[in-house]
Amino acid sequence: MEKKIVYVDMDGVLADFQSAIETLPRETGPPDEVDGLFLDLDPLPDALESFSKLTEKYDVYILSTAPWGNPSAWCDKLHWVKKYLPELSTKRLILSHNKHLNAGDYLIDDRLKNGAEKFTGELIHFGTDKYPDWKSVINYLM
Repeated sequence: MEKKIVYVDMDGVLADFQSAIETLPRETGPPDEVDGLFLDLDPLPDALESFSKLTEKYDVYILSTAPWGNPSAWCDKLHWVKKYLPELSTKRLILSHNKHLNAGDYLIDDRLKNGAEKFTGELIHFGTDKYPDWKSVINYLM
């Protein structure tokens, strides 16, 4: 029996993007365009353990969007994944501005942008009342 496919967003779901932008000086401009920002994000609480747990039952991929105007973000996201999820995510990082083009069963995402709102599987809207944290997501999916 084939495993169901789960896509997991990176920024705001696996990695703590909000804390990183709160530490930036105001004059830096748009946070998405700061070189190196995506490389140094801390994992969110329970994110790495939850990702690992999902891989036991599902075919799991990281599906993230990288800012078009920040070329370093594309490499930084790959390096972040290699640093924090080296064995579990080899060749499982997908960067796209059109998440709805990916066929799968679940998408765990904190935003309704870049195609997440049009995903044809089930959207697990991370950070909402229904799914406020990783514990609630794992309770639902496992």
